[in-house]
Amino acid sequence: MTVELLLDDEWFAVCDRDRLLPGRGIAALLPDGRQAALFADRQGRLYAVDNRDPFTGAYVLSRGLLGSTAEGRVFVASPLLKQRFDLSSGECLDDGEASVAAFAVRSR
Repeated sequence: MTVELLLDDEWFAVCDRDRLLPGRGIAALLPDGRQAALFADRQGRLYAVDNRDPFTGAYVLSRGLLGSTAEGRVFVASPLLKQRFDLSSGECLDDGEASVAAFAVRSR
C-alpha cells in the first residue's frame, strides 16, 4: 500500500504505508519543495501537515510527539517550543493566530 497526499487536485505518492509507525512521524519532500510531516495514529488513521514549525521556522514537526485533547482532537506537539497542532486542520491549539497547512491523505 502507498500513502498519497492531495496536491493541486492530484494525488502524489509519498511512501509505502509500512514506513509509518503508530505515534511516529516521517518527513517527505514534496514536488514544490515544501516538506510534509506524515503520521499514523494507533487506530491506523493517517495525517499529514506542513513540516515547518511556524514559530521557529525549523522543519521539525515530523519529530514531534502525538497526543490527543480531552475532546479527541489528535495533535502533534513541536519538539522545540511544544506548541500543539491539530493534525486534521493544522490549527495551533495554543495560539489561535498560528497554523500549518493540513493535507488530505489516503492509503491505496
